[in-house]
Amino acid sequence: MDKRIEQAGLTGIHEKVRAGQRLDGDDAVRLYRCSDILAVGYLANLVRERINGDRAYFIYNQHINYSNICTNLCSFCAFGRKKGDALAYEMSVDEVREKVRARLDEPIVEIHMVGGIHPDKPFDYYLDLLRAIKEVRPEVHIQAFTCVEIAHLAALQGSTPEETLTVLRQAGLGSLPGGGAEVFSPRIREQTCKDKLPGDQWLEVAKTAHRLGLNTNATMLYGHLETIEERVEHLLALRQAQDETGGFLAFIPLAFHPRNTELSGLTGPTGMDDLKNIAVARLILDNFPHIKAYWVMIGPKLAQLALSFGADDMDGTVKEEVITHMAGAETDQAIGSTTLIELIREAGRVPVERTTLYETIAVHGVEAATR
Repeated sequence: MDKRIEQAGLTGIHEKVRAGQRLDGDDAVRLYRCSDILAVGYLANLVRERINGDRAYFIYNQHINYSNICTNLCSFCAFGRKKGDALAYEMSVDEVREKVRARLDEPIVEIHMVGGIHPDKPFDYYLDLLRAIKEVRPEVHIQAFTCVEIAHLAALQGSTPEETLTVLRQAGLGSLPGGGAEVFSPRIREQTCKDKLPGDQWLEVAKTAHRLGLNTNATMLYGHLETIEERVEHLLALRQAQDETGGFLAFIPLAFHPRNTELSGLTGPTGMDDLKNIAVARLILDNFPHIKAYWVMIGPKLAQLALSFGADDMDGTVKEEVITHMAGAETDQAIGSTTLIELIREAGRVPVERTTLYETIAVHGVEAATR
Protein backbone atom coordinates (compact mmCIF):
# COMPACT_ATOMS: atom_id res chain seq x y z
CA MET A 1 0.00 0.00 0.00
CA ASP A 2 2.94 2.38 0.60
CA LYS A 3 3.65 2.33 -3.14
CA ARG A 4 0.03 3.09 -3.92
CA ILE A 5 0.04 5.96 -1.41
CA GLU A 6 3.17 7.36 -3.08
CA GLN A 7 1.64 7.09 -6.56
CA ALA A 8 -1.47 8.86 -5.30
CA GLY A 9 0.65 11.74 -4.03
CA LEU A 10 -0.41 11.18 -0.43
CA THR A 11 2.93 10.29 1.19
CA GLY A 12 3.08 13.43 3.32
CA ILE A 13 -0.50 12.94 4.51
CA HIS A 14 0.23 9.29 5.25
CA GLU A 15 3.18 10.31 7.44
CA LYS A 16 0.96 12.76 9.35
CA VAL A 17 -1.75 10.14 9.83
CA ARG A 18 0.71 7.54 11.13
CA ALA A 19 2.19 10.10 13.52
CA GLY A 20 -1.24 11.17 14.75
CA GLN A 21 -0.71 14.73 13.50
CA ARG A 22 -3.61 17.00 12.59
CA LEU A 23 -4.28 17.49 8.88
CA ASP A 24 -4.88 20.98 7.50
CA GLY A 25 -7.12 22.46 4.83
CA ASP A 26 -4.61 21.90 2.05
CA ASP A 27 -4.43 18.23 3.02
CA ALA A 28 -8.21 17.99 2.87
CA VAL A 29 -8.35 19.52 -0.61
CA ARG A 30 -5.63 17.11 -1.77
CA LEU A 31 -7.61 14.16 -0.41
CA TYR A 32 -10.79 15.31 -2.11
CA ARG A 33 -8.98 15.75 -5.43
CA CYS A 34 -7.20 12.40 -5.23
CA SER A 35 -8.58 9.96 -7.81
CA ASP A 36 -7.41 6.87 -5.93
CA ILE A 37 -10.34 6.17 -3.60
CA LEU A 38 -8.64 3.08 -2.20
CA ALA A 39 -5.62 5.09 -1.08
CA VAL A 40 -7.85 7.69 0.59
CA GLY A 41 -9.96 4.94 2.16
CA TYR A 42 -6.86 3.19 3.49
CA LEU A 43 -5.78 6.35 5.30
CA ALA A 44 -9.27 6.91 6.70
CA ASN A 45 -9.42 3.32 7.91
CA LEU A 46 -6.17 3.79 9.85
CA VAL A 47 -7.84 6.58 11.83
CA ARG A 48 -11.14 4.73 12.10
CA GLU A 49 -9.48 1.67 13.64
CA ARG A 50 -7.28 3.80 15.89
CA ILE A 51 -10.40 5.43 17.37
CA ASN A 52 -12.98 2.64 17.22
CA GLY A 53 -11.16 -0.58 16.42
CA ASP A 54 -13.38 -3.10 14.63
CA ARG A 55 -16.57 -1.89 16.25
CA ALA A 56 -19.47 -0.70 14.10
CA TYR A 57 -22.42 0.85 15.87
CA PHE A 58 -26.17 0.89 15.28
CA ILE A 59 -29.23 1.91 17.27
CA TYR A 60 -32.84 0.78 17.49
CA ASN A 61 -34.59 4.08 16.77
CA GLN A 62 -37.78 5.61 15.45
CA HIS A 63 -38.07 8.74 13.29
CA ILE A 64 -41.01 11.13 13.62
CA ASN A 65 -41.39 14.15 11.34
CA TYR A 66 -44.14 16.11 13.03
CA SER A 67 -44.75 18.55 10.14
CA ASN A 68 -43.37 19.50 6.73
CA ILE A 69 -44.87 22.99 6.76
CA CYS A 70 -41.92 25.35 6.52
CA THR A 71 -41.18 29.00 5.89
CA ASN A 72 -37.64 28.39 4.61
CA LEU A 73 -38.41 26.28 1.51
CA CYS A 74 -34.77 25.61 0.64
CA SER A 75 -34.07 24.81 -3.01
CA PHE A 76 -32.41 21.47 -2.19
CA CYS A 77 -35.36 20.26 -0.08
CA ALA A 78 -38.27 18.13 -1.29
CA PHE A 79 -39.76 17.86 2.20
CA GLY A 80 -40.82 21.40 3.08
CA ARG A 81 -44.20 22.75 1.94
CA LYS A 82 -46.11 26.00 2.31
CA LYS A 83 -49.11 25.89 4.58
CA GLY A 84 -52.10 24.97 2.44
CA ASP A 85 -50.07 23.02 -0.10
CA ALA A 86 -51.67 19.75 -1.17
CA LEU A 87 -48.73 17.79 0.28
CA ALA A 88 -48.43 19.81 3.49
CA TYR A 89 -49.15 18.08 6.77
CA GLU A 90 -48.86 18.63 10.50
CA MET A 91 -49.38 16.16 13.32
CA SER A 92 -51.29 16.87 16.45
CA VAL A 93 -49.75 16.00 19.79
CA ASP A 94 -52.14 13.06 20.02
CA GLU A 95 -51.02 11.78 16.60
CA VAL A 96 -47.39 11.86 17.68
CA ARG A 97 -48.34 10.11 20.90
CA GLU A 98 -50.07 7.37 18.89
CA LYS A 99 -47.05 6.93 16.61
CA VAL A 100 -44.95 6.24 19.67
CA ARG A 101 -47.57 3.96 21.21
CA ALA A 102 -47.85 1.95 17.97
CA ARG A 103 -44.26 0.72 18.42
CA LEU A 104 -44.29 -0.07 22.11
CA ASP A 105 -43.62 -3.73 21.31
CA GLU A 106 -40.24 -2.80 19.80
CA PRO A 107 -37.05 -2.15 21.84
CA ILE A 108 -36.72 1.45 20.65
CA VAL A 109 -34.20 3.44 22.69
CA GLU A 110 -34.21 6.69 20.69
CA ILE A 111 -36.89 8.80 19.07
CA HIS A 112 -35.50 11.17 16.46
CA MET A 113 -37.91 14.04 15.80
CA VAL A 114 -37.57 17.00 13.44
CA GLY A 115 -39.86 19.08 11.26
CA GLY A 116 -40.09 22.26 9.23
CA ILE A 117 -40.03 25.85 10.47
CA HIS A 118 -43.76 26.18 11.05
CA PRO A 119 -45.18 29.72 10.73
CA ASP A 120 -47.70 29.64 13.57
CA LYS A 121 -47.36 26.67 15.93
CA PRO A 122 -46.94 28.02 19.48
CA PHE A 123 -43.98 27.13 21.66
CA ASP A 124 -46.17 25.05 23.96
CA TYR A 125 -46.87 22.67 21.05
CA TYR A 126 -43.21 21.63 20.99
CA LEU A 127 -43.09 21.17 24.74
CA ASP A 128 -46.24 19.07 24.54
CA LEU A 129 -44.67 16.86 21.85
CA LEU A 130 -41.78 16.05 24.16
CA ARG A 131 -44.04 15.46 27.15
CA ALA A 132 -46.35 13.20 25.13
CA ILE A 133 -43.46 11.01 24.01
CA LYS A 134 -42.16 10.74 27.57
CA GLU A 135 -45.66 9.93 28.80
CA VAL A 136 -45.78 6.87 26.52
CA ARG A 137 -42.09 5.88 26.73
CA PRO A 138 -40.57 7.46 29.85
CA GLU A 139 -37.22 5.72 29.32
CA VAL A 140 -36.67 6.72 25.69
CA HIS A 141 -34.00 9.23 24.66
CA ILE A 142 -35.47 12.03 22.56
CA GLN A 143 -33.12 13.46 19.97
CA ALA A 144 -35.12 16.32 18.53
CA PHE A 145 -35.10 19.74 16.89
CA THR A 146 -32.19 20.88 14.75
CA CYS A 147 -30.21 23.99 15.60
CA VAL A 148 -32.38 25.79 13.03
CA GLU A 149 -35.52 24.74 14.88
CA ILE A 150 -34.01 25.76 18.23
CA ALA A 151 -33.30 29.27 16.92
CA HIS A 152 -36.89 29.44 15.63
CA LEU A 153 -38.31 28.30 18.97
CA ALA A 154 -36.21 30.86 20.80
CA ALA A 155 -37.58 33.59 18.55
CA LEU A 156 -41.12 32.32 19.16
CA GLN A 157 -40.91 33.08 22.85
CA GLY A 158 -38.49 35.99 22.66
CA SER A 159 -35.78 34.19 24.60
CA THR A 160 -32.23 33.04 24.02
CA PRO A 161 -31.29 29.61 22.63
CA GLU A 162 -29.82 28.83 26.08
CA GLU A 163 -33.10 29.57 27.85
CA THR A 164 -35.06 27.68 25.18
CA LEU A 165 -32.87 24.60 25.40
CA THR A 166 -33.17 24.61 29.17
CA VAL A 167 -36.97 24.58 29.02
CA LEU A 168 -37.01 21.91 26.29
CA ARG A 169 -34.64 19.78 28.33
CA GLN A 170 -36.95 19.98 31.32
CA ALA A 171 -39.76 18.71 29.05
CA GLY A 172 -37.73 15.68 27.91
CA LEU A 173 -35.23 16.73 25.25
CA GLY A 174 -32.09 14.56 25.43
CA SER A 175 -29.91 15.72 22.55
CA LEU A 176 -30.00 17.50 19.18
CA PRO A 177 -29.67 15.93 15.72
CA GLY A 178 -27.24 17.40 13.23
CA GLY A 179 -29.58 18.65 10.50
CA GLY A 180 -29.79 22.16 9.11
CA ALA A 181 -26.03 22.63 8.82
CA GLU A 182 -26.17 22.06 5.03
CA VAL A 183 -22.95 23.82 3.86
CA PHE A 184 -21.87 26.76 5.99
CA SER A 185 -20.62 28.79 3.00
CA PRO A 186 -22.54 32.10 2.79
CA ARG A 187 -22.42 31.79 -1.01
CA ILE A 188 -24.18 28.43 -0.93
CA ARG A 189 -26.71 29.53 1.66
CA GLU A 190 -27.57 32.62 -0.39
CA GLN A 191 -28.19 30.43 -3.45
CA THR A 192 -30.01 27.54 -1.81
CA CYS A 193 -31.39 28.47 1.63
CA LYS A 194 -31.21 32.23 2.10
CA ASP A 195 -34.00 32.26 4.69
CA LYS A 196 -32.35 29.58 6.84
CA LEU A 197 -30.30 30.25 9.95
CA PRO A 198 -26.77 31.30 8.85
CA GLY A 199 -23.95 28.83 9.33
CA ASP A 200 -22.18 30.77 12.08
CA GLN A 201 -25.42 30.95 14.07
CA TRP A 202 -26.02 27.21 13.58
CA LEU A 203 -22.61 26.61 15.13
CA GLU A 204 -23.35 28.95 18.01
CA VAL A 205 -26.61 27.14 18.85
CA ALA A 206 -24.75 23.81 18.78
CA LYS A 207 -22.03 25.14 21.08
CA THR A 208 -24.67 26.57 23.41
CA ALA A 209 -26.25 23.12 23.66
CA HIS A 210 -22.86 21.60 24.41
CA ARG A 211 -22.17 24.11 27.16
CA LEU A 212 -25.48 23.10 28.75
CA GLY A 213 -24.47 19.44 28.67
CA LEU A 214 -26.59 18.51 25.65
CA ASN A 215 -24.78 16.56 22.96
CA THR A 216 -25.49 17.12 19.29
CA ASN A 217 -24.58 15.64 15.94
CA ALA A 218 -23.36 17.53 12.88
CA THR A 219 -24.01 17.12 9.17
CA MET A 220 -22.96 18.41 5.77
CA LEU A 221 -25.21 18.21 2.70
CA TYR A 222 -22.94 17.56 -0.28
CA GLY A 223 -23.28 16.94 -3.99
CA HIS A 224 -25.17 20.04 -5.17
CA LEU A 225 -23.61 23.47 -5.85
CA GLU A 226 -20.79 23.50 -3.33
CA THR A 227 -17.09 23.45 -4.20
CA ILE A 228 -14.50 21.18 -2.64
CA GLU A 229 -13.04 24.20 -0.87
CA GLU A 230 -16.45 24.98 0.65
CA ARG A 231 -16.74 21.42 1.91
CA VAL A 232 -13.33 21.76 3.54
CA GLU A 233 -14.25 25.09 5.15
CA HIS A 234 -17.34 23.41 6.58
CA LEU A 235 -15.34 20.54 8.08
CA LEU A 236 -12.74 22.87 9.56
CA ALA A 237 -15.46 25.02 11.15
CA LEU A 238 -16.94 21.92 12.78
CA ARG A 239 -13.52 20.81 13.99
CA GLN A 240 -12.89 24.22 15.53
CA ALA A 241 -16.25 24.16 17.31
CA GLN A 242 -15.50 20.67 18.63
CA ASP A 243 -12.14 21.90 19.91
CA GLU A 244 -14.03 24.54 21.88
CA THR A 245 -16.82 22.45 23.40
CA GLY A 246 -16.32 18.73 22.69
CA GLY A 247 -20.07 18.17 22.45
CA PHE A 248 -20.47 16.64 18.99
CA LEU A 249 -21.12 12.89 19.07
CA ALA A 250 -21.04 12.08 15.36
CA PHE A 251 -20.64 13.62 11.93
CA ILE A 252 -23.07 12.50 9.24
CA PRO A 253 -22.31 13.36 5.59
CA LEU A 254 -25.69 13.70 3.84
CA ALA A 255 -25.86 12.91 0.12
CA PHE A 256 -28.01 15.37 -1.85
CA HIS A 257 -31.02 13.77 -3.54
CA PRO A 258 -32.17 16.06 -6.37
CA ARG A 259 -35.53 14.54 -7.33
CA ASN A 260 -38.57 16.73 -6.54
CA THR A 261 -36.37 19.69 -5.56
CA GLU A 262 -35.71 23.00 -7.31
CA LEU A 263 -32.26 21.58 -8.14
CA SER A 264 -33.67 18.53 -9.91
CA GLY A 265 -31.49 19.25 -12.96
CA LEU A 266 -28.43 18.20 -10.98
CA THR A 267 -27.31 14.59 -10.89
CA GLY A 268 -26.36 14.40 -7.22
CA PRO A 269 -23.24 12.69 -5.86
CA THR A 270 -21.82 9.40 -7.09
CA GLY A 271 -20.93 6.42 -4.95
CA MET A 272 -17.30 7.47 -5.19
CA ASP A 273 -18.21 10.89 -3.86
CA ASP A 274 -20.15 9.30 -1.01
CA LEU A 275 -17.14 7.25 0.06
CA LYS A 276 -14.78 10.21 -0.41
CA ASN A 277 -16.83 12.44 1.89
CA ILE A 278 -16.92 9.80 4.60
CA ALA A 279 -13.18 9.15 4.32
CA VAL A 280 -12.13 12.80 4.25
CA ALA A 281 -14.41 13.57 7.18
CA ARG A 282 -12.79 10.81 9.23
CA LEU A 283 -9.34 12.17 8.43
CA ILE A 284 -10.09 15.85 9.06
CA LEU A 285 -12.50 15.56 12.00
CA ASP A 286 -9.90 14.01 14.29
CA ASN A 287 -11.79 15.20 17.39
CA PHE A 288 -15.14 13.63 16.41
CA PRO A 289 -15.57 10.21 18.03
CA HIS A 290 -17.89 8.84 15.33
CA ILE A 291 -18.57 9.11 11.59
CA LYS A 292 -21.89 7.78 10.31
CA ALA A 293 -22.65 6.10 7.02
CA TYR A 294 -26.36 6.95 6.89
CA TRP A 295 -27.84 4.03 4.97
CA VAL A 296 -31.05 5.92 4.20
CA MET A 297 -29.09 8.38 2.09
CA ILE A 298 -26.53 6.16 0.39
CA GLY A 299 -28.12 2.71 0.60
CA PRO A 300 -27.28 -0.23 2.87
CA LYS A 301 -24.68 -1.75 0.53
CA LEU A 302 -22.61 1.41 0.18
CA ALA A 303 -22.99 2.11 3.89
CA GLN A 304 -21.64 -1.37 4.52
CA LEU A 305 -18.63 -0.63 2.31
CA ALA A 306 -18.14 2.70 4.08
CA LEU A 307 -17.26 0.79 7.26
CA SER A 308 -13.85 0.29 5.62
CA PHE A 309 -13.61 3.93 4.48
CA GLY A 310 -13.75 5.70 7.83
CA ALA A 311 -17.31 5.14 9.05
CA ASP A 312 -17.98 3.32 12.30
CA ASP A 313 -21.76 3.78 12.55
CA MET A 314 -24.68 2.81 10.28
CA ASP A 315 -27.28 4.80 12.25
CA GLY A 316 -30.22 2.53 12.98
CA THR A 317 -33.56 0.95 12.26
CA VAL A 318 -35.04 4.43 11.58
CA LYS A 319 -38.68 3.23 11.33
CA GLU A 320 -40.42 5.46 8.78
CA GLU A 321 -38.02 7.98 7.29
CA VAL A 322 -39.82 10.69 5.31
CA ILE A 323 -37.49 13.57 4.42
CA THR A 324 -35.08 11.79 2.06
CA HIS A 325 -37.82 9.65 0.52
CA MET A 326 -39.74 12.74 -0.56
CA ALA A 327 -36.60 13.61 -2.54
CA GLY A 328 -36.73 10.30 -4.36
CA ALA A 329 -34.68 8.00 -2.15
CA GLU A 330 -35.27 4.39 -3.15
CA THR A 331 -34.02 2.82 0.08
CA ASP A 332 -36.41 1.20 2.52
CA GLN A 333 -38.07 3.42 5.12
CA ALA A 334 -36.96 1.06 7.85
CA ILE A 335 -34.48 -1.75 8.27
CA GLY A 336 -34.41 -4.53 10.84
CA SER A 337 -31.76 -4.76 13.51
CA THR A 338 -31.02 -8.32 12.36
CA THR A 339 -30.25 -6.99 8.88
CA LEU A 340 -27.98 -4.30 10.29
CA ILE A 341 -26.10 -6.89 12.32
CA GLU A 342 -25.65 -9.07 9.23
CA LEU A 343 -24.43 -6.13 7.13
CA ILE A 344 -21.88 -5.20 9.78
CA ARG A 345 -20.65 -8.76 10.20
CA GLU A 346 -20.28 -9.21 6.43
CA ALA A 347 -18.11 -6.09 6.42
CA GLY A 348 -15.76 -7.77 8.90
CA ARG A 349 -16.75 -5.54 11.79
CA VAL A 350 -18.18 -6.26 15.24
CA PRO A 351 -21.82 -5.10 15.54
CA VAL A 352 -22.40 -2.98 18.64
CA GLU A 353 -25.94 -1.99 19.58
CA ARG A 354 -25.79 1.41 21.28
CA THR A 355 -27.72 4.18 22.95
CA THR A 356 -27.87 7.71 21.54
CA LEU A 357 -24.86 8.63 23.69
CA TYR A 358 -22.90 5.57 22.47
CA GLU A 359 -23.29 3.52 25.60
CA THR A 360 -23.09 -0.17 24.69
CA ILE A 361 -26.33 -2.13 24.93
CA ALA A 362 -25.05 -5.35 23.35
CA VAL A 363 -22.08 -6.61 21.35
CA HIS A 364 -23.29 -9.11 18.78
CA GLY A 365 -21.11 -11.99 17.68
CA VAL A 366 -18.51 -14.41 18.99
CA GLU A 367 -15.82 -11.87 18.16
CA ALA A 368 -16.89 -9.91 21.26
CA ALA A 369 -15.38 -12.51 23.58
CA THR A 370 -11.85 -11.57 22.55
CA ARG A 371 -12.28 -7.79 22.54
